[in-house]
Amino acid sequence: MCRNPQECELVTRGKHPHWFADPARHLWLPYTQMQTAQPPLAVAAMEGVRLKLADGRVLIDGVANWWTAAHGAAHPYIVAAIQTQAAALPHVMLGGLVHEQALTLARRLAGMLPGDLAHVFFVDSGSVAVEVALKMALQYWINQGRPERRRFVAFRHGYHGDTAGAMAVSDPDDGMHALFKDHLTPQFFVDVPRGTAAYAAFDNFLAQHREEIAAVIIEPLVQGAGGMRFHAPADLAAIAAAAQHHGLLLICDEIFTGFGRTGALFAINEAGVVPDIICLGKALTGGAVTLAATVARAPVFEAFLSDDPARALMHGPTYMGNAIACAAANASLDLFEREPRLNEVKQIEAQLQRELFPLKTLPGVVDVRVKGAIGVVEMACIANPAALRQRFIAEGVWLRPFGGIIYLTPALTIAPNELTTLTAAIARVVAMGDWGEGRSAETGA
Repeated sequence: MCRNPQECELVTRGKHPHWFADPARHLWLPYTQMQTAQPPLAVAAMEGVRLKLADGRVLIDGVANWWTAAHGAAHPYIVAAIQTQAAALPHVMLGGLVHEQALTLARRLAGMLPGDLAHVFFVDSGSVAVEVALKMALQYWINQGRPERRRFVAFRHGYHGDTAGAMAVSDPDDGMHALFKDHLTPQFFVDVPRGTAAYAAFDNFLAQHREEIAAVIIEPLVQGAGGMRFHAPADLAAIAAAAQHHGLLLICDEIFTGFGRTGALFAINEAGVVPDIICLGKALTGGAVTLAATVARAPVFEAFLSDDPARALMHGPTYMGNAIACAAANASLDLFEREPRLNEVKQIEAQLQRELFPLKTLPGVVDVRVKGAIGVVEMACIANPAALRQRFIAEGVWLRPFGGIIYLTPALTIAPNELTTLTAAIARVVAMGDWGEGRSAETGA
């Protein structure tokens, strides 16, 4: 049964495959008001930066499959690694067993990360990586006889995921989880400090509350789903220095920024910061399959070592370190080693600056900013992001504007002409204005 006459007509005319009929009957879509949402697009295949729709249309993907497909979608090298691993060993539990792909990936990540970030705990998703990081921080203090250190310092406009602990350290007022504000563990929220006076104020805040703080958590250099807000490496370095000065743990959430997105392999590299715990995900597998990791420095790991079993980290996702996912991640890291991804990011950054900065003069544009392979056009108002998205689809591109921003986070392998297709579409649609009124059926980045 179709949800509306237009959809039924498409199916009847053969423009959609049989499996697409009535897509909302059983499938609950993310960040979507299912009662009012338009039917989703039916995707038959992806290749590189191209979404091939079941009705024959092709869209240029401007968001790299929710920031994951660093090498483009369905990269043949990653696909081959998945197929080989699936035939030999799709999965084996890490409860007392281990396999080559997980050991190899853990060793490689430890070698890529700065300092002694060398103890890798694999999980299923970015939100769970944050949950484990918070859990590590809390138990770090419990194991040292300091259970009163149980609160976290987080930053306004921050976003760390959709699970309970991750929601609790995401912006409680302007974020997408404000509905749950009164049902989550209260945490400390401050603005990202910028400049000498703000650094001193942040340091004073930590001094006042240090005896109840477990850790400081931040998205380094770019706050993603909170509005693609940038801060300088000096700001991150000051936050890290203040946390260290007061003996507090620092957690860096690099789920979005990691693996080249900001211009360095990891955003923390630009600030010379080595956090106590780092969260990785999104592009870890090159956008092929879900996998994330929480990586700790030696002092954090050693706080769990004991003859007492109760001092161990009691967390264990069933599919932790899935062999297929780890094989995809190892293949993705091969590509980062063999191909010039960071140079490609520099070229993308320069092209985004050339092609987006002129939009600053258009009516309704508040700001245009670029960082690495991230381009942002901030608008005074976007009344209906879903209607705006339909305009972009008509232009032959796939973008997900949210809040007041239109953003680009393309695959790092995108060709210059493909990137121009995206930036030109944004220029035309922004100049056109009038994207519909009323509330959007969708939210979130």
